[in-house]
Amino acid sequence: MSDIPKISPFLWFDNNAEEAIDYYTSIFKNSKRFDVSRYGEGGPGPAGSVMVAAFELEGQRFTALNGGPLFKFNEAISFVVNCDSQDEIDEYWEKLSAGGEPGQCGWLKDRFDLSWQIVPTILPELMQTGDAEKTGRVMAALMQMTKLEIDGLQRAFEGA
Repeated sequence: MSDIPKISPFLWFDNNAEEAIDYYTSIFKNSKRFDVSRYGEGGPGPAGSVMVAAFELEGQRFTALNGGPLFKFNEAISFVVNCDSQDEIDEYWEKLSAGGEPGQCGWLKDRFDLSWQIVPTILPELMQTGDAEKTGRVMAALMQMTKLEIDGLQRAFEGA
């Protein structure tokens, strides 16, 4: 039986899949690189460049393709990074947004235009209490933030 998961994300890059893999595996401590297939003399990419490569970040397997400029990433698909502390949020936010673009509510685009959400693990607890007033305050605070701040979300929850 293969250790390849039944379903995994497949990421289409123009010509920088290997650079992206190096970037992502440097950010996430629990990461691995797997098989790499390279283009031969018959193309369509330059001979020796990555055609398809597999990698893993925090237990999630990905496949990257150098497929050319036909398709681009957009915000319709993003990856959520669940963080247990503000330090962890700060670290992932800083690293993934470097050379990219911060967005609203914990969203950002990295330097490859891939969208990420950097989210505290406490957020569902704050949002799913059944108390519409508390949830409304948390949502109002969240909508004012770019990088999410746990203390600010908790203060909103408490009505402080």
